[in-house]
Amino acid sequence: MIVREVDFDHADAARLRAAQREEIAERYGTPDSEPGVAPTASDISVFLVAYTDNEEPIGCGGLRELDATHAEIKRMFVAPAHRGTGASTSILRALEAHGRSRGWERLVLETGTNQPDAVRFYEREGYTRIPGFGHYLSEASLCFGKAL
Repeated sequence: MIVREVDFDHADAARLRAAQREEIAERYGTPDSEPGVAPTASDISVFLVAYTDNEEPIGCGGLRELDATHAEIKRMFVAPAHRGTGASTSILRALEAHGRSRGWERLVLETGTNQPDAVRFYEREGYTRIPGFGHYLSEASLCFGKAL
């Protein structure tokens, strides 16, 4: 597996983000459960895609700068057939390395109450619960952060 930086609008990135949004819509029973401002190519600092050795895109994640010392993890996703392969950990570690290279001190993220698998993953990777921030003040939002 290899993790590559790609443009946010790259075809592989767009397909994976669409699959992520479809899964979220299914979990929450609504086509738009995004509590905040959806990420765009203009506000994502880096977007990564994980590929199998056969060049199949299997996962993604990005960072949106919040201020000079913080960034938000956006659109973390691994295709269901490839979960448990280490793809999510590889993407997250690459995002953290990118954050450190930018001089950011902390990464934050929002996930939801219908995503216990994501909660377990982030907690396992050293992220701890933080108060809701920005648009993430609803009861369905669970926020996490980690010092870099």
